[in-house]
Amino acid sequence: MPWSWRYEDTEGRPADGPAETFGTQADAESWIGQTWRELAATGIGTVELLEDDRPEYRMSLLPTGE
Repeated sequence: MPWSWRYEDTEGRPADGPAETFGTQADAESWIGQTWRELAATGIGTVELLEDDRPEYRMSLLPTGE
């Protein structure tokens, strides 16, 4: 089953981001660990990990307190 990320801006609205897909959860998490700063710099505030279309978890890219 493919894994991918869904993106939201800092206001919680859907946002465009890279349409990457991954074979494993670990690959998806490794990728976000390498690219989260770049995504945050483009205005992405939150990402949601999906397995197919099923949400696994959400994660903020904003510094603590924002």
